[in-house]
Amino acid sequence: MPSQITRRQFQGTAMQSLLTFSLLETLFGAELFAKDIRPVTAQWLKELNTIAQDLKGTKLTQTQWKTQCERLFNQVNLRDLLEFIDFDGRISQTPFREKGERAIQFRFPEVEGLPTNLIFGHQIFKLKQGQSVTPHGHDNMATAFLVLQGSFHGRHYDRLEDTQSHMIIKPTIDSTFKRGDVSSITDQHDNVHWFKATAEQGYIFNIHVLNLQDGNSGRVYIDPNGESLNDGTIRARKISAAESTKLYG
Repeated sequence: MPSQITRRQFQGTAMQSLLTFSLLETLFGAELFAKDIRPVTAQWLKELNTIAQDLKGTKLTQTQWKTQCERLFNQVNLRDLLEFIDFDGRISQTPFREKGERAIQFRFPEVEGLPTNLIFGHQIFKLKQGQSVTPHGHDNMATAFLVLQGSFHGRHYDRLEDTQSHMIIKPTIDSTFKRGDVSSITDQHDNVHWFKATAEQGYIFNIHVLNLQDGNSGRVYIDPNGESLNDGTIRARKISAAESTKLYG
């Protein structure tokens, strides 16, 4: 005699099948979404790599690179970029530092058409409220920033003159930076910056093109609360990374 199932067993089996189908549908949809966004975001990164290559090859001036880089940063779909870099995975789960920014190094997914050896370096800065990417200038590099999440009090300065112990700087930008906002730095413009997180959490996507000329690339930390000069500039003391973190981290 054929076995019979109760109404409860039938309902349980039907519900299990429905949940399985729903899960498969969700996973299939997510996979389609991932396949859809990866080529678009990879093309965006490829264009960033091209202008970085042109900058290092002197086909672009630093001013031209700054303009083109900010244009590309303003074009990117943030949702797609966050999905591409697995923001909800390792990025958001990496712990904060006690003071100063947490610099998170990561690799982009391998996508057809995207070079495996990019000309530019990349990282994400993670900060909690009150923490800073502390005030510093940049030697021999061009770099750009895109706020992924949160808000920041961002300040930029032109770097006018250097001595062994001090830097003469002039304020250029003093503004609130929110999700999707962009800034960039070259030797000629806005070379010094300082970003302080004003939201509970903040994330900044950063790219940097190093060794534009002979010599080393790197940060030069300063104390921007220095001597105010008559022409509106500031004579800022050069300090160590440790002192910078202690003062402003």
